[in-house]
Amino acid sequence: MQPRPHVLLWKLLLLQRPPGSVPAGSSVVSESAVSWPAGAPAVLRCQSPRMVWTQDRLHDRQRVVHWDLSGGPGGRPAHRLVDMYSAGEQRVYESRDRGRLLLPPSAFQDGNFSLLIRAVEETDEGLYTCNLHHHYCHLYESLAVRLQVAGDPREAGAHWDGEKEVLVVERGAPALLTCVNRAHVWTDRHLEEAQQVVHWDRQPPGVPHDRADRLLDLYASGERRAYGPPFLRDRVAVEEDAFARGDFSLRIAPLEPADEGTYSCHLHHHYCGLHERRVFHLKVTEPAPDPAPAEPPPRDSPGNGSSPGSVPAPDPTLGRGRSVINVIVPESRAHFFQQLGYVLATLLLFILLLITVVLATRHRRSGGYEYSPRKPRKSKRKDGNTAEFAVATGDQAFYRTEDIQLDYKNNILKERAELAHCPLPAKHIDLDKEFRKEYCK
Repeated sequence: MQPRPHVLLWKLLLLQRPPGSVPAGSSVVSESAVSWPAGAPAVLRCQSPRMVWTQDRLHDRQRVVHWDLSGGPGGRPAHRLVDMYSAGEQRVYESRDRGRLLLPPSAFQDGNFSLLIRAVEETDEGLYTCNLHHHYCHLYESLAVRLQVAGDPREAGAHWDGEKEVLVVERGAPALLTCVNRAHVWTDRHLEEAQQVVHWDRQPPGVPHDRADRLLDLYASGERRAYGPPFLRDRVAVEEDAFARGDFSLRIAPLEPADEGTYSCHLHHHYCGLHERRVFHLKVTEPAPDPAPAEPPPRDSPGNGSSPGSVPAPDPTLGRGRSVINVIVPESRAHFFQQLGYVLATLLLFILLLITVVLATRHRRSGGYEYSPRKPRKSKRKDGNTAEFAVATGDQAFYRTEDIQLDYKNNILKERAELAHCPLPAKHIDLDKEFRKEYCK
């Protein structure tokens, strides 16, 4: 289904309008200051029954034209002559006027609501009123025409008396009471949906109205467009059935301190000529503190069932089918580290004690293999034949080994000198052998 040209034209005109601008004739119908705590949902009320969009289910009976007559001959009271709805249905109230009073069937297409009287009679004289009613837009317009019947055809004509038109018609001649109104609200039946627009604007603190930021655009056709800063765009919303209920309240959830400012709700019904604006000065306050929990009554008080003869109060959690679990939580994390320190210190002392014992044991074992400088004990055997005596070479005198250059006179002296320089080999003496020699002698 292709969109109608007039729908695209109205949307184009709305998009070309700068954000925050207000069309001519827009009036501020309310201005209020509201405050909400941070974190709570805020609702800015913007409602208007004139913006309710209802599709025509009664054959477009929202527009009607009717002709009334008053001030006739004999002082007859005002009465309804004929009426017609925008669907084209005509209704004549008096039987004598049927076929004599006519309205153009295309009145709501071309805006011509003139009344034709085929044959004027004396009783037709009086003040005629053309009344246009738009029940949807709550519009009422009227046009008065005075009809005079003359017997002389030369008196026929029309003139203006300063307030209304006066029409003089010859008796028996046809008369046309003119009533023309070509305003689009009376002729364009299908423009209501395209010309209903609601939008919300936001002014941060210190920003004038002409520089406000657009938040939302809502059309009666169901189209929606979201604008505004990213931190606020995802938290504002208007109900989907806003045009069905006429409720365009803005909901902000959750509310943040940066949301402070001035919010404007603009209602534009171009079809009905409605342009209203509602202003809200929003202030965000600090969130309310949580109420302190009530202290439990003392144990010896009569309210806890501890007194003799009293019945204990039922547990409120049992009625809801829930159980209570008591959880003991340590005072702080330092308690855990304190216990851990005690365990580590005990383990360290045990390791040091173990190392000390191991070192002492190894030292004691290695001491049994060391050389003892004490002299060996003498044998208790009285037989000295088997004893051996070691001759210590350390008691022997050291000989000078330096080479002395002497001038020897013969070889005997030289040999003696060499023997003096060379140490004698160690001599082992077998005492048993010597004793045997002595014994044999």
